Amino acid sequence: MDVRRSGIVVCAALSAAALWVAGPGASLAGAATGGGECQLQGVANFSPPLSSNSGSFAYNFTGTLSSCQSNVAGAPTTGNVSAGIQLPETVTLTCTRPGTCTSGFCDDRTTACTTSSQCPAVVFTTTGTVQYQEPIPQGSGSCGNSTTTGESLATWGDGLHTVVSYNTTGALAAVQLQGTVVASMTLALVASSVPASCTAPASFTTQDQNCVTMGVSSANISGTVGIGSAQ
Repeated sequence: MDVRRSGIVVCAALSAAALWVAGPGASLAGAATGGGECQLQGVANFSPPLSSNSGSFAYNFTGTLSSCQSNVAGAPTTGNVSAGIQLPETVTLTCTRPGTCTSGFCDDRTTACTTSSQCPAVVFTTTGTVQYQEPIPQGSGSCGNSTTTGESLATWGDGLHTVVSYNTTGALAAVQLQGTVVASMTLALVASSVPASCTAPASFTTQDQNCVTMGVSSANISGTVGIGSAQ
């Protein structure tokens, strides 16, 4: 059960790898035969767990990309891929602290004071690392028949990214995936990760590298994945 569902998400993640290595406009099959491909190892997690009963579910996925080969000069050979997880990002934080009275003046050096309680709070900015949530892929169905939608993010060894918006349909061991390289992924702030007395930007946008260097490009993907019994 978990093996088959993992195959769906692996296919989604691998499509992101193939699209970058082969270049925009390539199909998954074209990437494997004429462009490039990566080996992927990863783990998918489902909530609630899948069963023989049809229902709605969410999932996340993390994996590593290795032994990447490409006909694009300078393409990275390793990377990581994810969907639906929290990522640490360094951003500008806006923080406050109590004012202090020093030598008869508050921090602004203009407000007279005798105690720190008479001083206004001090607002300042600093950099800090907080967590941002990737969009969580959603699905409906059972082990035997399901559909899902989501976005995957590949982060390559050179620090650049590929973002793929995808959907899958599956019946038994056959899974079909269709995806498009998109310009960016918007992550939502995890409020509990922000230090006390500070605020952080409500969202963080990760841009697809092709949007930065080549403009927005897309590729249609279709194929099947066959999964055998675990030994």
